Amino acid sequence: MSTVTESADFEALDACHQQIASHLQALKALVKHVAETGVDPWAQQQAAAIEAFFSGTSRDHHAEEERSVFPPLLASADASLAQTIRTLQQDHGWIEENWIELAPQLRAMADGHGWTDPAEFQHYAEVFLSLCEGHIALEESLIYPESKARWAAVVARRLTELPALVRA
Repeated sequence: MSTVTESADFEALDACHQQIASHLQALKALVKHVAETGVDPWAQQQAAAIEAFFSGTSRDHHAEEERSVFPPLLASADASLAQTIRTLQQDHGWIEENWIELAPQLRAMADGHGWTDPAEFQHYAEVFLSLCEGHIALEESLIYPESKARWAAVVARRLTELPALVRA
């Protein structure tokens, strides 16, 4: 992978975390709105946008982390770091399990169906919010900085080796 691509990958991952945070805020607002007002056209629109994002972009983001961020850190000699990665992988599983319960409720709201139970929706949304917020905090405070530092070290090593390769 080229350094430009690697840099762009980190930028994309960081940007996705910002999008996730924005959609989590939208989900909080939706939970409050549904509890106070019920499912109206605004709630339908919000539910559709939230469901589409977490069913697509967010899942793709987790897959990218599993493919490109986690493996080099798991291979590290740092047992604590590897355990943190395994925790994050487990988080991905728990987030997905919760999403399997929450997504149909959001789709039903988006489609104007009245079968969702507001208390059940609130419960699954709160669990989802808690899982995602804790997960992102751990990634942003430890995993992304560590991964970026390792990437920077590889780039620095490549740059110091480049003159020798050019002379050869």
